[in-house]
Amino acid sequence: MIKIGDRIPSFSSTTENGTVVTPETMKGTKHILFFYPKDDSPGCTKEACSIRDNYKYFTRNDYVVYGVSPDKEKKHQKFIDKFEFQFSLLADVEKEMINAFGLWGPKKFMGREIVGVYRTTVVVNEEGIVTNIISKVKTKEHGEQLIEELKLTKTRSLVN
Repeated sequence: MIKIGDRIPSFSSTTENGTVVTPETMKGTKHILFFYPKDDSPGCTKEACSIRDNYKYFTRNDYVVYGVSPDKEKKHQKFIDKFEFQFSLLADVEKEMINAFGLWGPKKFMGREIVGVYRTTVVVNEEGIVTNIISKVKTKEHGEQLIEELKLTKTRSLVN
């Protein structure tokens, strides 16, 4: 699993409209990558809507936001349209990006062990270095949770 201080791994993924995203295309800009299991499921919808509702904070602080799941581009577009997301969703159908970040494997879901995406948010700086990881995502308030994490990081960097 990726750690704070790591350079993001090599990957190639596409947005809902077919734009290719790679570590090279991300260089020079800060990014928030929120990995989630499935479009339009209850928890994933709450998480994505919470990020949508706090989106202005992220753009004011120069972050580009991408959601990442194994869903296809067409399904991503429907999800975006239905909930009016201002950010793009990356289609990682082959789980290349999800695996590269170490976010696929066994987990508990409703008391059962399944294999799937570890709901995790990764923040990346302009050089492609991981600055924050949230692995205990609070779906309903993830936008606020993420803002608090970013504010803490900003405060720590001002102190150092």
